[in-house]
Amino acid sequence: MRRIFLFSAIGGGVAVVTVFLLFSVFAVATQDYAINVDPIKDNQYLFSTGRVMITNTGKLPLTNIVVNYGGKLDKLASLSPGENAMLSPPENSTLKSVTVTADHGLSVTKDYRTPLKIPGMMGS
Repeated sequence: MRRIFLFSAIGGGVAVVTVFLLFSVFAVATQDYAINVDPIKDNQYLFSTGRVMITNTGKLPLTNIVVNYGGKLDKLASLSPGENAMLSPPENSTLKSVTVTADHGLSVTKDYRTPLKIPGMMGS
């Protein structure tokens, strides 16, 4: 009888943790049109590289997406909900900030962030 209670308690705990993880990992979109922009600048010894990750975090597709690297533009026709795109800034970009606009009045400007360097890893 004790084993039944023990196994049911363990099973119930696993179920609660699983549901919590599902809701935290797979965030539910709350807006029809939303975008997440994550510009990253990686400073190496002799040069810097950059990349911009754009994710549609809304419920509906985004259209006419324009990425402005500071005078130089990139264009994407559309992004489906949950879809992302990784873009590389053109050569000689300042890598200070990036502005992303899309239909339905979306406009996001973000500064490039520099990832934390861990000793022993490539690029450190």
